[in-house]
Amino acid sequence: MVNVRFILVLVITAIPHALVAEDLGEMWGTAQEEEKYYPIVNIPIPPEVPMRPGSFEILPDGRLAVGTRRGDIYFIKGAFQSPPEPRYHLFASGQDEIFGLAWKDGAMTTTQFGEVTRIADVDGDGIADRYDTLSNNWGYAEGHEFAFGSKHDPEGNIWVALGLSGSYHSRNLFRGWAVKVTPDGRMIPVCSGLRSPGGVGPNAQGVMFCIESQGPWNGCCSLKHLKQGAFLGHPASYNWYPFVPGMDAPAVEPDSPSRLQVEKKRVKELVPPVVRFPYIRMGRSIAGFRLNQTGGKFGPFENQIFLGDYTLSIILRVTTEQVNGVWQGACYPFREGLSTGIMHVEFSPKGQLIVGGFTTNRQWPVRGTEPFAIQRIDWSGVVPFEIREINIRKDGFLVTFTKPVDRDIASGTEAYIVTTYTHNYAAGYGSPEVDHTTPKVIRAVPSADGLSVMVHLDKTTEGHIHDFDLAGMVSRDGEHLLHTKAYYTVNEIPDH
Repeated sequence: MVNVRFILVLVITAIPHALVAEDLGEMWGTAQEEEKYYPIVNIPIPPEVPMRPGSFEILPDGRLAVGTRRGDIYFIKGAFQSPPEPRYHLFASGQDEIFGLAWKDGAMTTTQFGEVTRIADVDGDGIADRYDTLSNNWGYAEGHEFAFGSKHDPEGNIWVALGLSGSYHSRNLFRGWAVKVTPDGRMIPVCSGLRSPGGVGPNAQGVMFCIESQGPWNGCCSLKHLKQGAFLGHPASYNWYPFVPGMDAPAVEPDSPSRLQVEKKRVKELVPPVVRFPYIRMGRSIAGFRLNQTGGKFGPFENQIFLGDYTLSIILRVTTEQVNGVWQGACYPFREGLSTGIMHVEFSPKGQLIVGGFTTNRQWPVRGTEPFAIQRIDWSGVVPFEIREINIRKDGFLVTFTKPVDRDIASGTEAYIVTTYTHNYAAGYGSPEVDHTTPKVIRAVPSADGLSVMVHLDKTTEGHIHDFDLAGMVSRDGEHLLHTKAYYTVNEIPDH
């Protein structure tokens, strides 16, 4: 298909008044201290450029590519300089809400509302002149049916997460599913049960995940494993199983209200969220994410996932691990104080984190005050004292830090405050935190080098977020933690 141009008319869905009016909670209050380690740099946008960033890609020549909400693709030279001296070049236009960009073999592949498209500059004049539809095997009818796409996986596939119709329904083919689009344009359904997904991508082990927003059947935002044949929680998309040869629908639907740990025993295909993000404190509308494999250029968080939240204008970190064949992990605060709603993030060749997004007229609140922005988070070269990672053990958790801890303080059980809770697994919108427990810290054993502490608990609860508050922790050099909180989602407990 050559030079396809079209205009999409969106039907805007109503947002419940309670959500519109809801405040955005307190900020972490760490922005000034974060600036010492990870300063924010603005990348100027000329007034004549209608920029609403929705996706990023790095071109082979080092330029930054930006896909926008209105369907344009810009190439930017000079975004990674200090200070930035960006020069914008319009490469392509005529698409709709580009929430996925991937460059391969001299062409750009985009994931937009209704299709995955390959775009190329055949005559070499710097302007796209060939638009090929790879796949449009799903429809859409309204503005909530977003499509988010990945980079190319090792086989050249693009993974696409498809949002439902208005949160509660799957009125068009494969809405609420994750699918793969092959290099030759075949669409392969992967798993059902999504509600309103965001970014799609791998962890350090190459396993594919997507972000899910809080809402019906989702008590809070979460990171979900796109496992072949899985059901990921929202039953509205059961209706498309007859269109998937060799994949049967789950024999039962989940009960409402219930708990994920209960329902995964009834619904054998149900794969629980990998990481759940406590509402407001750790995100409300998480969108795009990217794996940090900068080789240490971005500080002590190599092989961790960095995520942007649209509503709260913040950046988070995630670590993942597999326990008893099931993925789970933890989330951590990273950076607040960004200018607008964050839709996507990308690492530059220099190891900088590019972040960007916009606000909309769709009644979704945003903490950042700018209508759109592209910003850059640089590492100053100074390592902050942080919780680097939390990993589960049979009788507690191994907490690893970026700097050695004060052994006397770290050996005292009073340095660790741990509480747990879960959410209702239910058809209603979101959930309060329920089923609270307070496990007792039995003992804490620092490692010889002081970089980790084994925290032994009297009880670890499956299906619960384990909320760590380490405000009393101090480094060997007398530093206090930059961020004192971390949240581990327990799906499984190891038996050794």
